[in-house]
Amino acid sequence: MERDAEKIKKFVQESYGKLAQEQEKTGACCPSEVAPSCCTPGEVKTYAEMLYTKEELETLPQSVADFALGCGNPIAIAELKPGEVVLDLGSGGGIDCFLAAQKVRSKGKVIGLDMTREMIRLARENAQKIGAENVEFRLGEMEHMPIASDSVDVIISNCVINLSPDKDSVFKEAFRVLKPGGRLSISDIVLLEDLPPDIKESLEHWAGCIAGALEKDVYLDKIKAAGFVDVVAEEAKAPFVIETDDGQTYLDLRDKIASIRVKAFKPRLEASE
Repeated sequence: MERDAEKIKKFVQESYGKLAQEQEKTGACCPSEVAPSCCTPGEVKTYAEMLYTKEELETLPQSVADFALGCGNPIAIAELKPGEVVLDLGSGGGIDCFLAAQKVRSKGKVIGLDMTREMIRLARENAQKIGAENVEFRLGEMEHMPIASDSVDVIISNCVINLSPDKDSVFKEAFRVLKPGGRLSISDIVLLEDLPPDIKESLEHWAGCIAGALEKDVYLDKIKAAGFVDVVAEEAKAPFVIETDDGQTYLDLRDKIASIRVKAFKPRLEASE
């Protein structure tokens, strides 16, 4: 099992490294041969507009705004406040980090965490383009976060936790680094129906955010098991498609997969008597 987990992690890392390299070279997002299910057929900008408001996208350079690999908008439920410290798990090119940075302003701080060196490099380049001085990007894994305990106000993540073969460790680490009373505000993919074995066992579909998805109740139970309370989830159909074997048509999975927005809290410390 450990060997399988490392195999999955390596494949995902290499796949998203290719995405970052492609973006740096051409400005194109989500080549179908790398992670087909992260995009819908057609214009990527249309997909980005499905996740974010027009006003949000207009605050960013088009090359940054168009590189949208998520399945939702965690900023929309995070209720970020000026001065807060935000951690983005699987920050990619940085789009959610930059939107969060606008909310927490100069006295706040946003940390983007990603395990792919190419993504970290791309995100740092994007930060320079934007002039985002309250954002930093760190190389590291969600299962072993290079973040101090009790140091973060809010954790956001956008369609990334499903990529981990060890989600229990991700949620335990998230609980560790949050301050007491801190909150988790994430978008992710969950299953509404079981998937065919050929999809579940496919490394390509792990990288495409499908094969690693859990049933909704299982996903939420793992969050609660890590210690989180007041877990609230909102579900929406996910615009996910995958290429069929002929490479010419697409399989619509919207009845089997949903995008979920989850908010949960780390309990506050009880006042001493």
